[in-house]
Amino acid sequence: MLDSVFLTCPFCGERFEALVDASGGEADYIEDCPVCCRPISLHLRTGSDGGFEGLDADRDE
Repeated sequence: MLDSVFLTCPFCGERFEALVDASGGEADYIEDCPVCCRPISLHLRTGSDGGFEGLDADRDE
């Protein structure tokens, strides 16, 4: 199941929407900002029930 989340790019500060899939458990991946195209490191957190809990976004440097 895809969840819609809003993120703020740690580079340009623009807010954008992303879709995340929590069905595979916790995950780390890279997504490019749709505005400035810089790579954002994302850490998907899931709860004990396997559902979406949160998403951490940091600069991928």
